[in-house]
Amino acid sequence: MYDVVVVGARCAGAPVAMLLARAGRRVLLLDRGTLPSDKLSTLYIQQPGVALLRRWGVLDAVRDSGCPPLERVVYELGDVRLAGCASPVDGERAAYAPRRFVLDAILADAAVAAGAELRQRCRVTALLRDGKRVTGVEYRRSDDPDAEPVRVPARLVVGADGMRSSVAEFAGAEKLVQHPRLTCAYYAIWSRFPADFELYEGPTGWVSAVPTNDGVLVSAYYPQDRFEEVRHDAQRHYLDNVRTNAPGLFARLGDATQLEALQGTGDQQNFFRRAHGPGWALVGDAGHHKDSLTARGIGDAFLQAQLLAERVAPVLGDPAAPDVPLDAASDAASDAASDAALDAALADYAAERDRRLTESYQGTLLVAQAAAREQRKALLAAVGRSEELTQVYFDAVAGLRSPTELYTPQLQAMLAGR
Repeated sequence: MYDVVVVGARCAGAPVAMLLARAGRRVLLLDRGTLPSDKLSTLYIQQPGVALLRRWGVLDAVRDSGCPPLERVVYELGDVRLAGCASPVDGERAAYAPRRFVLDAILADAAVAAGAELRQRCRVTALLRDGKRVTGVEYRRSDDPDAEPVRVPARLVVGADGMRSSVAEFAGAEKLVQHPRLTCAYYAIWSRFPADFELYEGPTGWVSAVPTNDGVLVSAYYPQDRFEEVRHDAQRHYLDNVRTNAPGLFARLGDATQLEALQGTGDQQNFFRRAHGPGWALVGDAGHHKDSLTARGIGDAFLQAQLLAERVAPVLGDPAAPDVPLDAASDAASDAASDAALDAALADYAAERDRRLTESYQGTLLVAQAAAREQRKALLAAVGRSEELTQVYFDAVAGLRSPTELYTPQLQAMLAGR
C-alpha cells in the first residue's frame, strides 16, 4: 500500500514524488518511458521556477550540467525592441533552459534520493476504484507485451502524464475551459552562437532562440491554420520563418550548424481540465496546457507540484504513528474522515491552481493570436518609452506580477496618444 502513486516522472511528476517522499510519504513513481530521455519542449524556466529549483535543492545540479544562466531577454516586434530581465526571485535573477534529458533526470534522481520508488517502462492501463473513489492503478510493463498486469493500491493517484494524460482519461476529467489551437511550432538545436533568450515577432510568425546545455534551441512558430502546409516541407518553412521574421538571428545561424533533426507539433492545445476527484489529482500538462509561445509550461508544472504537495502531505497520515486497533465502526469512520480531509485538500489545490494560472493562460491566448499583432506592437512601443514600465513588462512575462499592473495611467495615456 502506497500513500501516493504518481504517473509520469518528468518535470511535474518527479517534483510531486520528491516533495511527498521528503514529507515521509510512501510514494511510487511510474513512467512509461525511460530516463534520461529527450522531450519536445521550449526548455525555458522563468525566475519563479528557478527559485523553486533552488528551494528544492537541485538548482546546483542544473548549473553543474553546463546549462548557462540567462540574464537578458530580447523581444522584437518589427522595429520595436525591448531588452531587459525580470526581477530576482529569492535572490535568483537568471533564468535557465536545460535540455529535458538533463532536467527530468535530475528531478527523478532527487525523488529517488528522497525515498520514492521509481519504476520505468510501466504503462498505466486502468485506475482501481472502490465505488467512485480511485484507490490505485493497474499497469503493465511496456517492454513486455506478455507481462501480467500489476495492481498497486494507493490513497492518492496523481496524473502527471502530459497533455494526453491516461490518468485524466480514466478518471473522466473533463475540460472545464478550452480554446482553439492558435500556433504550430518547429524546434531544432544549433551549435552554440552568441544569443540571449530572444523572441521575435514578424509578419508571418514568431521565432525564439534560447541557449541550452549543448547549443541553442531555435524555434519557429506559425499560425495554426498553416500547419498542413508547413508540415509537408518543414525544414524549408522553418528556415524561411527565421529568415523572414528574425533576419538578424538568421544571419548568426550562418556560422552555426543544426545539430539535431527538426521536431515539431501542430497540437498545442489550450485548456484547463478538472484538477481532482475522489482519490485523484492532475498536475502539469495533464491538468492544464497552453500554447508554448510564452514558455510557461515548466514553471507552471513546478508551481502545481509545490501547491499539491503542500496541501496533501499533511492529510495523508503520519507515517510515524503506531497502528491502533479499532473496531469496524470506528475504522470506517476514521477512513471516511481521512478521505474527506484529502478531498478538501485536493479541492483547495484545484482552486489555487486556477487562481494562479488563469491570468497567464488568458495572456498566452492574446500573445498567440496573429490578428492582434498591431495592438501588441503599439503596446510594446509605449512600454519601451519608460524604464519602469519595461521592468513591469518583463516581470509580468515571467509571472512575477499581474499583467494588469502594466496598465498604469501613464501607459494608458501613451496608448491614447496623450
